[in-house]
Amino acid sequence: MCGILGVVATSPVNQLLYDGLMVLQHRGQDAAGIATAEGNTFHMHKGPGLVRDVFRTRNMRALPGNIGIGHVRYPTAGSAYNFAEAQPFYVNSPFGIVLGHNGNLTNTQQLQEEMFRLDRRHINTNSDSEVLLNVLAHELQAAAHGYELDVDSIFQAVAGVHRRCRGAYAVVVLIAGYGLLAFRDPHGIRPLVFGTHETPEGTEFLISSESVALDTLGFRVERDVEPGEAIFVDLNHQLHARQCAQQPVYSPCIFEYVYLARPDSVIDGVSVYETRLRMGQHLAEKVRRNLPVDEIDVVIPIPDSSRPSAMELAQTLGIPYREGFVKNRYIGRTFIMPGQSTRKKSVRQKLNTVGEEFRGKRVLLVDDSIVRGTTSREIVEMARAAGALKVYFASAAPPVRYPNVYGIDMPTRGELIATGRSDEEIAGEIGADALVYQDIEALKTSVRELSDRLSSFDASCFDGCYITGDVSPEYLDEIEAARNGSPKKASEDGGASQQMHLNLMAE
Repeated sequence: MCGILGVVATSPVNQLLYDGLMVLQHRGQDAAGIATAEGNTFHMHKGPGLVRDVFRTRNMRALPGNIGIGHVRYPTAGSAYNFAEAQPFYVNSPFGIVLGHNGNLTNTQQLQEEMFRLDRRHINTNSDSEVLLNVLAHELQAAAHGYELDVDSIFQAVAGVHRRCRGAYAVVVLIAGYGLLAFRDPHGIRPLVFGTHETPEGTEFLISSESVALDTLGFRVERDVEPGEAIFVDLNHQLHARQCAQQPVYSPCIFEYVYLARPDSVIDGVSVYETRLRMGQHLAEKVRRNLPVDEIDVVIPIPDSSRPSAMELAQTLGIPYREGFVKNRYIGRTFIMPGQSTRKKSVRQKLNTVGEEFRGKRVLLVDDSIVRGTTSREIVEMARAAGALKVYFASAAPPVRYPNVYGIDMPTRGELIATGRSDEEIAGEIGADALVYQDIEALKTSVRELSDRLSSFDASCFDGCYITGDVSPEYLDEIEAARNGSPKKASEDGGASQQMHLNLMAE
């Protein structure tokens, strides 16, 4: 999971990109980067940390140009501490290309071999995003008319990417001297939306992982980029769009609605907030069937993602809703922190209890999901320490039993608390008196009720069904072995930020 932005404006875009990345910060806390284009020159700055820490005034001044892309990184492939893998990525041949990618390729190793043996292109990092960049560069070279590109050849190159690449990818690309390209994998696993803003000088375009970036920056949402579709905005601010996949299928990642996206976003035409309310309604019915509702004194959410579900659950069951945890907003999202010890420590720093909401009460805690169980276990302990008589636990999502290979950091079954355990055993592991999970069909229904376009989803972390059709048990064993055998290490230089000024002559 990462956040991407692309902007074509009538004035400098550096501040727009910075502000947009701040809004998408929840999608990645590991690294951030911005690349802009001024004529045939790219300017790039990227480095480790949060957006506010990576970019200083001097860095922003060094990012001129009216067209650019931005990226916030949450590592899912490669090393979490190798900041050579911060994005955007750049390649100078054939036309000068800068790329930002959200997702994860599942055939990276095959593509790396093809790059070396057939395409004669060098891959410098372990990042699948660099592989994707070089595949696109090769396809652009093959589709170009000599040393010139046109719209047809750009879309032909994207079609070539779809034929070769497997997995999840939402992509923004700057092509030196030509414009801004964006495209989405044929299943639409990771989200991508675009909007416009009318100015006296002309129409401006913004492409983003989530609609919330468009809202906050004053752009009007036009629509989502379709699965398999590519859109291209040229330097004359003309928008071109084309379906580049042969058999696209709408199958967005359902975990975006559960946890990843901000509640004020609309993804593939569906309000994330409204979806989470529906999750609460369906979860309430299962709680009614499985827990002694008359014995529950209060419903308390685990901030922040579970609040809509917890509120709707409490209202449906007629149980008081209370805020029992206060969140320190200067601590990042614990789910996307690398390392179990880091996550465990951060839970206590992130949340503190309001004692009077627990003391002498039987509480039902509601969370959006349970992944590793680290946060849940710590929270149950905190509730008991605050005086709760009984602690019930409800998850607005089903049990996470399988690795996610499409861009969420759930790569090993051993890290998932639900793998190989019953609900009762999981309740014992986290210390709860009882545990209720959402049903998978109820979760899907929560989204389907709000859109007649969405019937299929990537729910692989819940049901083990990998929609790209190329994920085998052997593949899962390989990535698990690679992760267990390759511990992540910090770079010796501390991951210093990188500033680049590259003169690219478009031929």
